[in-house]
Amino acid sequence: MGRWMGVELRIHAFFPLLAAVCLLLSGNSGVLRGLGLFLVLAFAVVVREAARLITAAWLGLRLRAVLLLPIGGLFAYANPESQEGSNKGIGQFALAFVGPLANALTAVVLAVALLGAAGPDLRLFEQPWISAAWLLRSLIWMQLGMAALHLLPAYPLDGGRLLRGNFARAHGLAPAGRAASGVGQLLALAAMIGGMLLQSPWLIIAGFFIMVGAQIEDQGVFFQSVVDTVHMREVMLTDFATLSPSDTLADALTRCIHSLQDDFPVVRGPQLVGIVSRQRIVDALRSDGNGYIQSVMSRAFQVARPEDTLGATIRRLNAGHGLTLIPVTESGRVVGIVSVQNLMSSMSLLAEQRRIEREDASE
Repeated sequence: MGRWMGVELRIHAFFPLLAAVCLLLSGNSGVLRGLGLFLVLAFAVVVREAARLITAAWLGLRLRAVLLLPIGGLFAYANPESQEGSNKGIGQFALAFVGPLANALTAVVLAVALLGAAGPDLRLFEQPWISAAWLLRSLIWMQLGMAALHLLPAYPLDGGRLLRGNFARAHGLAPAGRAASGVGQLLALAAMIGGMLLQSPWLIIAGFFIMVGAQIEDQGVFFQSVVDTVHMREVMLTDFATLSPSDTLADALTRCIHSLQDDFPVVRGPQLVGIVSRQRIVDALRSDGNGYIQSVMSRAFQVARPEDTLGATIRRLNAGHGLTLIPVTESGRVVGIVSVQNLMSSMSLLAEQRRIEREDASE
């Protein structure tokens, strides 16, 4: 959905599908009121995430993306420092409480304004509190419901994040993430069962999306635990082509034809001086004719060492604003490359190699 405050905004596929659920819950109230109920929920999420984004900026935390779910947003941080800052100290508590606080304050402001305008006709305390038939009343109670929901100790809700942070200080982030995600999934299951027993569709919906959020976070923790145990020497390509800054674009294009690489390190002697892509060479030849690699290569690049973890390298790729290749250097010399193009196949082969080694060791 574009960017806001430099952060990429994404919506989970289940979020727009919830509009269909709201239409079903609207009953005889009509399609427009069903869509209105969906917008009431979306507004509560927007209030919450806007407050959290502003707080993250105030704390100096760098975010890469926010994935929006009907229960709120999941943050993806741009660097490990921001990830750590969100899990300890004032950052942990500020991010945990600013969302519920923003929703609660918005509910109070709306209640005062709407009671002043509608008076007793608003019927604020009549049930159902959230329904398509009473959108103004739902506007208030949806904000309060979002605030109360995130006080539960179910990860990835705010209460669950605080629980994970306390557990992480004693046992480490990865075990804490797995434990908190497990607790979140159990509480989500309990909420769905409770919703069916109490015939509360909103409790079922909340439990379902807590389950979805917990599974997303659990997958992220698992992925992080894997990539932080893999080192660059294990997945880097050691058979690769390089270009020289004095090569002509026509000569470089000829070499590209005989290579599977999309990106090439540019070296002057043993020294890495830039990176150039196959597409950049073709575009320069089309627009300006033949020239030299030095004129089209990028001098903005990241490098890794053979002992660096894959997780650290992926974070460099994410911070590189579209960078698709990281040269691996040792003593100033390029000894390998890691690219998005080959990373998945290298990881798959590495996993197979480790499986075979485990089987051989057990025999």
